[in-house]
Amino acid sequence: MRIVTLTLLLMVTGCAFDGGYSQDTLYPEDIDTVCLHMFDNRSFRRDVEYSLTDALAKRIESETPYKLQSDENQADSLMTGQILNIQESILTVERETGQALEKELIIEAVVSWKNLKTGELLLDNEPVTTTASYSEFLNQGEGYASGLAANRLAQRIVEKMEKPW
Repeated sequence: MRIVTLTLLLMVTGCAFDGGYSQDTLYPEDIDTVCLHMFDNRSFRRDVEYSLTDALAKRIESETPYKLQSDENQADSLMTGQILNIQESILTVERETGQALEKELIIEAVVSWKNLKTGELLLDNEPVTTTASYSEFLNQGEGYASGLAANRLAQRIVEKMEKPW
């Protein structure tokens, strides 16, 4: 009888009782809309801010419960950010000619997210970094790597929007 009672008790409480699984949402619940400003670009590479902002807008709409709002006065929260640095490094070199076979693009950014209802900073200049490798021998240019890195950076930013575990 004790085993049945203990089993029922564990089934009712689930795993959340001891810090395990939970059915709570991963995102702050008092926010419904996000106003996303165009990211600033402090690097010398052009147009990456457009790719990043576009990728982030699409990911917010598809992967979070939030909707985008273009008017800051009607939004529940505001997200801003800056691309701080874009670097390129060579990963592999062809032995005979010395040409780069594979390169890597590294993007460093910071993002801020503010709850406009309460004034609370949900993300305060949070650093985000990502990389993307590419090879010109595979017809993958710098534009390909830039778009790929921007999409990965948007994914990391959306992950940072989740509540701490």
